Amino acid sequence: MSPRPVLVVNAGSSSLKYSVLDAESEETAAEGIVERIGGTGRLTHIRDGETTDEEVTCKDHGEALDAVRQALREHGPDLTGVGLVAVGHRVVHGGPHFTEPVLVDDDVLAAVEDLVPLAPLHNPANLEGIRSAREAFPDVPQVAVFDTAFHQGLPPAAHTYAVPREWRERHRVRRYGFHGTSHRYVSRRTAHLLGRTPEECNVIVLHLGNGASACAVREGRSVDTSMGLSPLEGLVMGTRSGDVDPALGAYLERVAGLDGTAYDTALNKESGLLGLAGVSDLREVESRRSAGDEDAALAVDVMVHRLRKYVGAYAVLLGRVDAIAFTGGIGENSALVRREVLGGLGILGVELDPDANEDGAPERVVTTPSSRIPAWVVPTDEELEIARACLDVLDAQDCR
Repeated sequence: MSPRPVLVVNAGSSSLKYSVLDAESEETAAEGIVERIGGTGRLTHIRDGETTDEEVTCKDHGEALDAVRQALREHGPDLTGVGLVAVGHRVVHGGPHFTEPVLVDDDVLAAVEDLVPLAPLHNPANLEGIRSAREAFPDVPQVAVFDTAFHQGLPPAAHTYAVPREWRERHRVRRYGFHGTSHRYVSRRTAHLLGRTPEECNVIVLHLGNGASACAVREGRSVDTSMGLSPLEGLVMGTRSGDVDPALGAYLERVAGLDGTAYDTALNKESGLLGLAGVSDLREVESRRSAGDEDAALAVDVMVHRLRKYVGAYAVLLGRVDAIAFTGGIGENSALVRREVLGGLGILGVELDPDANEDGAPERVVTTPSSRIPAWVVPTDEELEIARACLDVLDAQDCR
């Protein structure tokens, strides 16, 4: 089968991650990131296990992408010679209409821009990445892959908030969910590890990183997820609070004079592990907990308590759980979090295998053979999932 190389672009507010991979062979030729866009930034390029770091000047995402192309020319692979078939873009918010990846045109760009009020921190950067790539690769198809798309099939009971009709209809207020590309990849990979098709599996996926979300996947489809209108709802995260009483904002306005902007900033950037323990990196929280820090111990307890609640709720929702999958930086690397979460799921028949849990193998089962529900560590690969989505879109276009 001939190679079909794809450039995957993930544009953040001040960074641009990239990966060049063959979606057919699933081999990554190179990957990297440009950080601190807006001035003197840093580009890290990785190919064949070798890392190159260099300072780059990039005032915007267009110049960052130029720096990426230069790094690829110097360190490989040079995109002019690989026969690039598509550029795939991660777009955080697709609103209620984008249920699948789409070929980018002017109408798609306008629709993504119209969704900026729903994702003011993410969609503007995603748009910059797409526009820059269209200029850099005018003859290469551009594909938008939406974080929210995997969750757009949620049943009405799961995505509807009990709020006034005008909010829901005029202002598009509903549960959208995020991390959909990761949840789709991990749930499908977990089914493969179980020797089944996705349509035969019910999986609870725990995507745990600085941002974290849980997802109930029934027969290959998302039926509930912890993030909501924004990525703030749900689990305890690095700097995000997750679930709080909706009355909290009005209360703090009355007693502390906190306005809506300050409240939103506090819940998104000053809460979560940072608000509880003073640091947002779980590795530091775990280290402080081991040293006897009570705030760090409480942070872990609160995080784990929330995780157990969601797993229990999703187990009831699914009726049958074929596997629990841990992914993301914390899910893949924190034996402590896995131990604490799974250790509290005895009522579901979950039995942790302590040795397997501590094992460093990247993809493995961490429960005993007698555990009623197996728990797996499954590294996510959003870049591969985006590349696959690009090929699906191109192949569908060819069939028309």
